[in-house]
Amino acid sequence: MVSAFFKSLGQLGDRAILMALLWTILCALLVFTATGWLLWWGLTELGTGTVGSGAQINQWSGALAVVATIIMMWFWWRVVAIAIVQLFADRIVIAVERRHYPDAAASTTDLPFGPSVAMALRSFGRALAYNIIALPVAVVLLFTGVGAPMLFLALNAVLVGRDLSEMVAARHPGAAGALLSRPNRFVLGLVANLLLLVPLVNLLAPIIAAAMATHLFHQSRAAQPAA
Repeated sequence: MVSAFFKSLGQLGDRAILMALLWTILCALLVFTATGWLLWWGLTELGTGTVGSGAQINQWSGALAVVATIIMMWFWWRVVAIAIVQLFADRIVIAVERRHYPDAAASTTDLPFGPSVAMALRSFGRALAYNIIALPVAVVLLFTGVGAPMLFLALNAVLVGRDLSEMVAARHPGAAGALLSRPNRFVLGLVANLLLLVPLVNLLAPIIAAAMATHLFHQSRAAQPAA
């Protein structure tokens, strides 16, 4: 795990990795921009007919939409970024394999755009559903002070670890036995989520985590007994 982390850091300067990072950030910003615009439009429509001029309504709606979008970016960056990075996972997986696992690079299967989108949507849907389900438990744990954050950290570590493991495995369908163990998936997801909590570093976290998942997959594959 430690070697996978530092190898991933060492490859952040690769052109393919940088392009995947750029597209991930741009797509995530596009999602949040669209969300902010929809919030502004909805608030403006709700405010129509209330006391105040149209200009006042637009100003208040705009301000509320900006604040709400910033809050959403803080809490939902993990969900959106991890889902989006799967659209550009081929770039990351291939870059890591070409540099560290050249034999495996020859057998990598490029996923068409459709399956990649489906995988990203499943990731987003799972994260949304499980976090909503966990909300009542988190409310009960609020009195502990740390219970609720620890619950969401553990839950999202499981979800992210699964997403990243499946992301790499989907590109090596003939190596199903190399799937990461549950403990490794959890630690991978935990590292990713801790990185996502750090300002600025959280922009790099999805890319680092995807590269780590590739390293761990091939390390697990190499540890499998020969057929």
